[in-house]
Amino acid sequence: MNKSKIAPKVVAEIGCNHKGEMEIAHEMIMMAAKFCKVDAVKFQKRNNKEYLSEEQYNSPHPNPVNSYGETYGKHREYLEFDLDQHRQLKAWCEEFEVEYGTSVWDVTSAQEIASLKPIGIKVPSACNTNFPMLEVLCDDYNGEVHLSFGMTKREEEKQIIQFFKEHNRIDQLVIYSCTSGYPVPFEDIGLYEITRLKEEFGGKVKKVGFSGHHLGIAADIAAMTLGAEVIERHYTLDRTWKGTDHAASLEPDGLRKLARDAKNVSLALSYKKEEILPIEKPQREKLKSQND
Repeated sequence: MNKSKIAPKVVAEIGCNHKGEMEIAHEMIMMAAKFCKVDAVKFQKRNNKEYLSEEQYNSPHPNPVNSYGETYGKHREYLEFDLDQHRQLKAWCEEFEVEYGTSVWDVTSAQEIASLKPIGIKVPSACNTNFPMLEVLCDDYNGEVHLSFGMTKREEEKQIIQFFKEHNRIDQLVIYSCTSGYPVPFEDIGLYEITRLKEEFGGKVKKVGFSGHHLGIAADIAAMTLGAEVIERHYTLDRTWKGTDHAASLEPDGLRKLARDAKNVSLALSYKKEEILPIEKPQREKLKSQND
């Protein structure tokens, strides 16, 4: 008997780590595809005046050293790409043969990104109970909906699953185990949540994945061995850059090692094809024959 594991899809979450510059975004796509050899990259799309309250929009950034504007709203606007820019990002992804994806944070953004017809659209943990937005994705978009369960109660998980079931989209739903922190200490990652999600929902949803905000790549490989079929990690060109996500991101070499190790470990997760493998036979003849 031989049961091998398929390598998980590795997603490089660029998010807003491009610092609002298309040139950097282009470099990050190229690096992720050609050097890191990931399967997909992912950005973010917000209509900031829709997503943020007026008070939030006009308040100062909670950590001014990371701000790109005089208010939190202006900071977010500085980092935002419009729909035409996302269309260009998608074209670059196609050029470099890597899948394009985007997280959407509001109804307008969901409608806009759905019009680009990407393979997958992500719902971040912060927005997974925004049911008007989920309805747009269920009704006006035919691709995969990826959804994180960070900072989410068990009852809310069930409500979300039921929502997709009622909209006949459960077979296109990919859910992620996630802890919402930047970075997350190892004791708070909760890798066994992957097992729980697979036991509770694995027979209903398309896939169960893992979205990590921790340091290093050991937890990601462990997540894969527990059954995560998608591994998503924040990615940056320089962890010292200004911004809240860089510290919990992998630089290119770390992302490259993650993609490499995920593929290699997937090959190792199997039973032996026969009792004595061909690679073992010369060693058996040399080292064990005297004891047979």
